[in-house]
Amino acid sequence: MDAFVNWSRNQSATPAEVRTPASAADVAQAVRDAARDGRRVRMVGSGHSFTGVALTDGILLRPAALTGVLDAGDGWVKVAAGTPLHVLNDELHRRGLALANMGDITAQTIAGAVQTGTHGTGRRIVTGLADQVVGLEMVLADGSITTVREGDDGEAGDLFAAARVGLGALGVITAVTLQVEPAFLLRGRREPMRFSDVLESLDDLTEQADHLDFYWLPHTDACLVKRNDRSPGPAAPPSAFRRWLDNEFLENTLFGAACALGARLPRAIPGINAVSAKALGPSECVDASYKIFATVRRVRFLEMEYAVPREHLAQALCEVRDLVERSGWMIGFPVEVRVAPPSEAWLSTAYGRPTAYIACHVYQPTPNPAYFEGVEEIMTRLRGRPHWGKLHTRDAAYLDTVYPRFGEFVALRDRLDPHGLFANDYLDRVLGAPPGR
Repeated sequence: MDAFVNWSRNQSATPAEVRTPASAADVAQAVRDAARDGRRVRMVGSGHSFTGVALTDGILLRPAALTGVLDAGDGWVKVAAGTPLHVLNDELHRRGLALANMGDITAQTIAGAVQTGTHGTGRRIVTGLADQVVGLEMVLADGSITTVREGDDGEAGDLFAAARVGLGALGVITAVTLQVEPAFLLRGRREPMRFSDVLESLDDLTEQADHLDFYWLPHTDACLVKRNDRSPGPAAPPSAFRRWLDNEFLENTLFGAACALGARLPRAIPGINAVSAKALGPSECVDASYKIFATVRRVRFLEMEYAVPREHLAQALCEVRDLVERSGWMIGFPVEVRVAPPSEAWLSTAYGRPTAYIACHVYQPTPNPAYFEGVEEIMTRLRGRPHWGKLHTRDAAYLDTVYPRFGEFVALRDRLDPHGLFANDYLDRVLGAPPGR
């Protein structure tokens, strides 16, 4: 049987069976078959989660045939679960539409991105994909197909609030209805700043930009600050050469070569980062929103990301910098920072509080568990919430202390899937095992 391996090649599974459903009815049949045969069932996306959230030893569903826009109306589109985000962006743009916000990776399927809480950045503008969801079509553990929508009451309303970031634990998502808006332009500005200056102006930076994203280069005082703001136009996209130079050559080919050199000569990493810091320069362009939001990531890495209360951002950053400086670790990948307004999805990492995200990466061939362990200690001390699709060691006992609706989510899961048809080892750790297992 074919093995499943994720993008970063740190998670794999060999399921008993692989299916490629073409409809919700096909998914429902797979769920009924799994229940009959005593197997578990999971649907994978494009494999861009670093955790084992998608793994199964039972029936693995690949959503390659569940793609495309299924329906559309005034301000909404219904999208099949397996539609990659880059395909959705192109189709929305063709229709003169756009998502209000999104993350910077577009290889994920829409259902996978929604279920693991994928988010963008923006203090005032909705950031998580889950917060742009207004309806979900899903197959429950009893094999029934149901649709829940924004505004539903009772258990349907609870299921909608919970399933928007549901980890696949409540059912298999087969279609997602998203709120959309007329296509718009963004003015993207990149500017190098000193780490100390960024700390001093954090409030101004987050207040003034529609979308703030910045990177700190470890072993240096250099940051690259990215501010994306809505623009009335006219469009001023980068030239084809400039787009290739930035997105392909500098951020992938050259960066990949620097990572490979650092892997062979770790002591060279501070010098490499210093050279990179000097090469940072300002740039500006105006383009379709999805082209500004998205970046190309070809260099494989491992990632941990935590969401902390926005008021703790400066403290968390300083502690991460101090940790790196005193540890002796050679960290080649930048540390990324984003911000988000409160979310209403029960297991959104931004649920109920203004949030800041701190993401730490390492080059995939040179994992550094001690680095992630040290960062995680800082983040959990500040009541941080780990990204569901990125590396962490937290369990249900901890997560129950940082998510106000965690107990309600688990109780709903236990009612809908008491025998753990949709469970796996990762979900058993972060949610606890279902009562019937």
